[in-house]
Amino acid sequence: MKIKYELLKNDTKTKSRYGLIHTNYGTFETPIFMPVGTQATVKTLSPEEIKEIGSGIILSNTYHLWLRPGEDVIYKAGGLHKFMNYDGPILTDSGGFQVFSLAKNKKKDITEDGVHFKSHIDGKKLFLTPELSIQIQNKLDSDIAMSFDECIPYPADYEYAKESTERTLRWAKRGKDVFNNDNQSLFGIVQGGEYEDLRKMSARETVKMDFDGYSIGGTSVGEDKDTMYKMIDYAISELPIDKPRYLMGVGDPIDIIEGVIRGIDMFDCVLPTRIARHGNAFTRYGKINIKNAKYKEDFTPIEESCDCYACKNYTKSYIRHLIVANESFGQRLLSIHNIRFLTKLTEDLRECIKNDNILEYRKQFIEKYRDNNENI
Repeated sequence: MKIKYELLKNDTKTKSRYGLIHTNYGTFETPIFMPVGTQATVKTLSPEEIKEIGSGIILSNTYHLWLRPGEDVIYKAGGLHKFMNYDGPILTDSGGFQVFSLAKNKKKDITEDGVHFKSHIDGKKLFLTPELSIQIQNKLDSDIAMSFDECIPYPADYEYAKESTERTLRWAKRGKDVFNNDNQSLFGIVQGGEYEDLRKMSARETVKMDFDGYSIGGTSVGEDKDTMYKMIDYAISELPIDKPRYLMGVGDPIDIIEGVIRGIDMFDCVLPTRIARHGNAFTRYGKINIKNAKYKEDFTPIEESCDCYACKNYTKSYIRHLIVANESFGQRLLSIHNIRFLTKLTEDLRECIKNDNILEYRKQFIEKYRDNNENI
């Protein structure tokens, strides 16, 4: 079964919307944040913990699974859901972001056929094409697969962005032509850099290919916030209302709120688990660094109002002790809290859309959160 998007409510004052996405492995509400399980695991957490946190869908990485253990191993196991014992929806990215970060000479390594690069594991020469990316994802058997695209760096001059965007469109068609999994859906990706005409052209031409959903790529790559929000606005204006919209690689709480207000349904980012490994936690009053000495004898939860396992059972003092002692349990607890913080944020945003008060929520959230971040 292909996914089905069901739009249930539009906010009356913004472009935000509340909906459902139906998949073979269950239905989840949107807007939603997807934890990243790069190598078929969300770092330090079990699938059961991810479900308990309230995550409706997770993301895994095609590039990493291609290298280890290999798509054929996962195919023989019965697909990614069975391989990792996760019975919820899974999205796989195309591997493009990782590949382009490994391509040293963009003008030589990125060709019309695909991308030449070296493995980050053993330095072996590799070549990934739009067709191969899709074929790998077909074998992984995720609920949602992504087109192979080039993530345009920021800044990039207009000519480079234009050439790259047009190539991404050709790659999207090539990938769609070989897509061969009736139980899987395929999303197209909008590129275009910071340029309005390229963003809109990319969106229009991608929509013409009739994908099952649409992603906005090439944001959160170093640009300022105003530029990022404009990139979203340019693309959203050309995307259909009856299919999901996914903003790739975005996990900052304020950016999620701004994205939802602009009409985004899905988000993903490694941020919550990455900052957890360095002892940092999201709170309604900004990010905190649990390693700070002031938490040594702080016997309160990370956040009093949080309903996660970490906050219901442990104190900042204890978690600080674990992090300072380099105990992995501390990283697990912070990861649980940070992912729950973002999933709870999207739950709150869904309720705001239902009640037409998302602008008020944004104002109140930003007043508490902005400029209160500790030096992390």
